[in-house]
Amino acid sequence: MAEALENDALGDIVDIVREAHGAAIVDETFAFDQLTLLVTRDGLVDVVRFLRDDPRAAFVNLVDVCAVDWPARPERFDVVYHFLSPVHNLRIRLKVHTDEWTPVPSLTGLFPAADWYEREAYDLYGVLFSEHPDLRRLLTDYGFDGHPLRKDFPLTGFVEVRYDDEAKRVVYEPVRLAQQFRDFDFLSPWEGTDYVLPGDEKAN
Repeated sequence: MAEALENDALGDIVDIVREAHGAAIVDETFAFDQLTLLVTRDGLVDVVRFLRDDPRAAFVNLVDVCAVDWPARPERFDVVYHFLSPVHNLRIRLKVHTDEWTPVPSLTGLFPAADWYEREAYDLYGVLFSEHPDLRRLLTDYGFDGHPLRKDFPLTGFVEVRYDDEAKRVVYEPVRLAQQFRDFDFLSPWEGTDYVLPGDEKAN
C-alpha cells in the first residue's frame, strides 16, 4: 500500500514537471519504485530549480552526482543526479546525456554541494561542467594525464610516481612493468623447484 502511494506521488511529480518544463523532459522511467527523468542539457538547471522551489516537490537535498560511461554511444556519458524531498519523503533521479566535449550546466549555483561531486566526475570521467567556479582535479594528481574511470583507460595507467633519493623529489616516469606476465606452476607454491614438495604428488 505504501509503495502504491509512493508511485502515485511520483506520478504526480512527473505531471507537474511536465506541465512546467515539458520541453526539457526527454523520457521518464519507473524502476524499483524509483523515478528517473531524462532531461536535456539546456533544461537541466530550470528543472532542478523547479524541483527545489516548488512546494509540491520540495527536493531540497542533493544527495549525489555521478557519471556513467557508455563508450559505444555517441553521447557516451550519463551524468546522474539524485535528489531527496524530506517534506514528502520522496527521491528522484535525473539523467543528462553528454559527450567528451560538450559541457553540462553546473548546479553549484543552486546546490553548493554539487561542487565536489562535479569535480569528481570531471576528474574520473572527463565530464565538463560549464560555469563551475573551480573545475580542477580532485582525486588524481595535477599532472595526471587522462581520466581513470573511462573504459578506454589502461589499468596500468600511463605514468608511475616514485621518490628519487638522488634528486630528493618525486619524479614521474612512464610505466615500466617490473616483470613480464609469466606462466605459473599452480601445483607448487614454489616455482622453479627441481624436486617434488610434500603434497604435490597428490595432484597427479
